[in-house]
Amino acid sequence: MFRVLFGLFTIMFFAVSAQAQSNYRIKSGDTLNIEVLEDTSLNRNTLVLPDGSINFPLAGGISAGGRTVDQVKTDLTNALASNFAAPPTVFVSVGAIALPAPAVASVPTTQAIYVTGEITNPGKLEATPGTTILHAIAQAGGLTRFAADKRIQLRRGNQVFLYNYRTNDGGIPSSTVLTPGDVIVVPQRKLFE
Repeated sequence: MFRVLFGLFTIMFFAVSAQAQSNYRIKSGDTLNIEVLEDTSLNRNTLVLPDGSINFPLAGGISAGGRTVDQVKTDLTNALASNFAAPPTVFVSVGAIALPAPAVASVPTTQAIYVTGEITNPGKLEATPGTTILHAIAQAGGLTRFAADKRIQLRRGNQVFLYNYRTNDGGIPSSTVLTPGDVIVVPQRKLFE
């Protein structure tokens, strides 16, 4: 009897959960669970970037912000289709919802951004709200000649986003707006990089 009741409860829970997720609008900072039935090596949890996009192997950048799970699933399936003999079976669900930003009484006139590594003037920058990663690098005097400009990191809390200064491919775009406390790390170039 207990097993039957537990089974019914589980089915009802997943049905309600699936319905709630199909209406949910994805926002930056959310984590999506993506599974591809035909190739389990593609299964992963993917963070929705500040610009509302996700990056997925074999599919590239997919717009997710403001869209439903079903819309993202359709776009991923279409983007991956050329890599498979038949359209792949893709499952997308919301793994974690971004925490809401704390309420702020007033908008600060500047915000502290930190730049370190192979940058001309490393340290703290007092940037205006709306400053992008490209603006911050320029305000810090630009990259040194030893900078690994394809592997620049934007660190936001426990999250790390990659930025390619040279081609703006494979990571966050140069128009990514910085938030207070962000740290830009410019690593040193390797020997043949």
